Amino acid sequence: MSAAAGEALVLFAHGARDARWSASLSALAQAMHTHAGHVSVRTAFLELQTPTLLEALEAAAAEGARRVHVVPVFWAAAGHIENELPPILAQFNARHPQVAVRVLPTLSELPGMLEFIARTVAESVNRCTDPDWPPSP
Repeated sequence: MSAAAGEALVLFAHGARDARWSASLSALAQAMHTHAGHVSVRTAFLELQTPTLLEALEAAAAEGARRVHVVPVFWAAAGHIENELPPILAQFNARHPQVAVRVLPTLSELPGMLEFIARTVAESVNRCTDPDWPPSP
């Protein structure tokens, strides 16, 4: 997907040994592309899968992106986001100072996310009418 509009979006996740783990991330990327069609959308991983975040940022810059929005698909900002993300961004920025990179909030910090999850789980529990659940021991 081209970054001809100068904008790119990178969904940044941890990665896993089992490639099936990233299927939902790919689905999210497709949904985001549907909602922001002029923006290049790609996925990137911290480890265990490719491309890495640095590779995805480099690809976006090579396609002409002048602004890149990194979406950390992590539940909270601790650990990987606080410790490993800044050096990756610094390395990219040193090579591409003309490209502005903005990191969006982690999932739990997105406006309305906690309420959305709580409401959705509560609705699911409240709809559980299966008379055979829980199964007898």
